[in-house]
Amino acid sequence: MTDSPDRGSGTRQLQVEVHGLDVIGDAERKGTPRMLFWPWFGANVSILGLSYGSFALGFGISFWQALAAGVIGIVFSFLLCGFVAVAGKRGSAPTMVLSRAAYGVRGNRLPSVVSWMLTVGWETVLTALATMATATVLDRLGWGGGTGTKVIALIVVGALVVIGGVMGFDLIMRLQTVITVVTGVLTVVYIGLVADHIHWSAVSAVPSGSAQEFIGALVFMMTGFGLGWVNAAADYSRYLPRDSSGRGVVGWTTFGASVAPLLLLVFGLLLAGSSTELNTAIAADPIGALTTILPTWFLIPFAAVAVLGLVGGAVLDIYSSGLALLAAGLRVPRYLAALLDGVLMIAGSIYIVFLTDDFLGQFIGFLTTLGVPVAAWCGVMLADLALRRRDYDEADLFRPRGRYGDVEPLPLVLTLAATAIGWGLVTNTAAGWLEWQGYLLGPLGLGGKDGSWAYANLGVLAALALGFLGTLALGRSRVRTQESAPPGRPLDVEVPGA
Repeated sequence: MTDSPDRGSGTRQLQVEVHGLDVIGDAERKGTPRMLFWPWFGANVSILGLSYGSFALGFGISFWQALAAGVIGIVFSFLLCGFVAVAGKRGSAPTMVLSRAAYGVRGNRLPSVVSWMLTVGWETVLTALATMATATVLDRLGWGGGTGTKVIALIVVGALVVIGGVMGFDLIMRLQTVITVVTGVLTVVYIGLVADHIHWSAVSAVPSGSAQEFIGALVFMMTGFGLGWVNAAADYSRYLPRDSSGRGVVGWTTFGASVAPLLLLVFGLLLAGSSTELNTAIAADPIGALTTILPTWFLIPFAAVAVLGLVGGAVLDIYSSGLALLAAGLRVPRYLAALLDGVLMIAGSIYIVFLTDDFLGQFIGFLTTLGVPVAAWCGVMLADLALRRRDYDEADLFRPRGRYGDVEPLPLVLTLAATAIGWGLVTNTAAGWLEWQGYLLGPLGLGGKDGSWAYANLGVLAALALGFLGTLALGRSRVRTQESAPPGRPLDVEVPGA
């Protein structure tokens, strides 16, 4: 293996990344698993993590139940990201290219479209939240918080996200390092300033909920954190040298992504449990509501920490959404795909900021609806990865007639079946466009759409388990056949999106 002269140094001159779906060559692979800490921490240190404390208590559970649901949901879901990230170093390609080994080269277009929808949705939500938070802060300072302010804020935030996505890997890694340090420090200051708003007597008095409500909160945490990232988990580990430690990849991905949300969740639970008024306000404006308990002098630093944290997540999303769009079949350079996603992101943010007044209901509906097929894909991907004993044949990932085939029926059928079952086991009454879901709750004796299991969101867990166990049980012979095939010839065609 040939080392690049700047391996791990990060001193290379910034330029628009030319890589799209193509395999990263050995000369460009650099660093150690430890470098994965920066993008994952930077993307998840957002102040939005505090608001998840309110979201969790909204399921009708106590502080201790919400804490347990959060810890399990956050760590487990990001552990899934860590396992998927291992595929990156074994295959040197983006996540939604690596899953072609399971689905076939063109059969993988279906999960790629779902992945694209999820990442575009997330980048839109984060951009909208950053816009609303900026407007709220400026309004409190008396500098205006109306339509004009929101328009300017949206332009600035949108530009930061789109520029990061278009420039690509090198800028993202440098940007996330800065975001990690600045946002981490200012978040600690924020916690110190509002700590006196915590009243343990009120927090401990929050009544406990049922097992079904606990499971609902647990699944929400999974979909809001790791399952929202799992379809992009290998997009950054693909730049690591092939001999990087697999355990290191899993560990640094999981640790980097989990540590900030866990700390923020604890404090968010304490704040939301201490004030019913704050808890209610967070549902309407998850970031802006947190400014109501701040001294005026810290509002500008708060705006910086809020916007930087949200931008950090949105930049990773727009980068991965561009890759997913290419994997779905769009034949354009990667930077144009990211730019197209940026246009859609701005349009969606306009709708959230200016046209809707029910953010939380729509947000939960979005997470659970797309969380089901993504969980099914994740189960298939993890089982397929566990069955493999060799690294991917990178050239065959781009050849429909290669060892991975064109369209593999089994993974597609498993994904569609798991999604159909999963959607039958989730509900969301706050989003009218999702009233069709939950159609299996009655036939399976779970009390129907109004029963105690209606909001447990069992469909996400069912889809994950069905995808994983089905592939593990039925996919072994397919993987063995693939791995016994002779090595394919080097790739001699241009890779779309490269």
